[in-house]
Amino acid sequence: MEKQSGYTWKLGMFVSVGLLLFIMAVYFIGKQKNLFGSTFHISSRFKTVSGLEVGNNVRFSGINVGTIEEIRLINDSSVVVSMVLKDEVREFIKTDARASIGSDGLMGDKVLTITPGTKSKKIIENNGAIASIDGIEMNDIMKSVKKSVDNVGVISDELAIFSHSMNNGNGALARLVRDDKMANSVSNTLSNLESGTKGFSDNMEAAKNNFLLRGYFKKKEKEKERQKEEAKEKKEEKKEEKQKAKEEKKDEKQKAKDEKEQKAKEEKAKEETQKQEKQKEEDVQKEAEKAKS
Repeated sequence: MEKQSGYTWKLGMFVSVGLLLFIMAVYFIGKQKNLFGSTFHISSRFKTVSGLEVGNNVRFSGINVGTIEEIRLINDSSVVVSMVLKDEVREFIKTDARASIGSDGLMGDKVLTITPGTKSKKIIENNGAIASIDGIEMNDIMKSVKKSVDNVGVISDELAIFSHSMNNGNGALARLVRDDKMANSVSNTLSNLESGTKGFSDNMEAAKNNFLLRGYFKKKEKEKERQKEEAKEKKEEKKEEKQKAKEEKKDEKQKAKDEKEQKAKEEKAKEETQKQEKQKEEDVQKEAEKAKS
C-alpha cells in the first residue's frame, strides 16, 4: 500500500512539472508571437519580400516590437506585409516611418525593420499603412561585383597592350624609353632651352642699361611704382571709409542712447508734475472738507 502511494506521489509530481513546463512554454511562445497583451496592426507594400516569412520579427530602433502576421500577394509586382506590434510602441511610430527588409546577421533569418520618420508628428493609426524601402538584393550585389571584375579585366588587358607597345613599338615615346641616344638628345635640347632663356634674361638686363632703351625701361618702372602707389592709396581710402562708417555708426548709437535718456527724463519730470498737481488737488479737497466741518 505504501509502495503504491509512493508511485502515485511520483506520478503526480511528474504530471505537475510537465504541466508547469507546458504552461511556461505556451506563455513564452505567446509572448514572442504577441498573443498576450495589447497590440495593433499596420501594413506595408513591397515589390519583393526577399524570403521574408510569417512569424519573422519586426524591429524598431533595433528592438523586437512585433512579428509578421500575414504576407499577401496582390499582383506580380506588389506584396502586402501585415504586422502585429506591441501597443506600447505605437506612440513612437509616425505616419512617415519607413519599412525595409534585412537579415538578422550575415546568414540569419529575414527581419522587417521600421525606420522612424523625421517630419511628421502624427502617430500611426491601427490598421494603418507605412511606406517601404526596397532592399538591396544579392543578385544586384553580384551583378555589381561582376561588372567591377570585368572592368579590372579590361584595364589589365589595356595595360598589357600598352606595355607591349612600349617594349616593341617604334613610336616617339617607346624610342624615348628604349633609345639612350634619343633620351640624350632630349636632355641636350632642354639644356639648350635653359641656356637660351638665361641668355635672353642677360640680354634684357643689358638692354636696360643701354642709353637708347634706358628711358623706355625707366618709364615702365615708373608706371609700376605709380600703380603700386595708387593701389596703396585705394587701400588707405577704403580703410578710412571703413573707420569713418564705424565712427558714424557709433555716433548714431550714442545719439539714440542720449535721446532715449532724454525721453526718460522728460517722462519722469512729467510724472513728478502730475504727482504734485494731484497732491495739491488732494490738499485743496482736504481743506474744503475741513471748512465744511
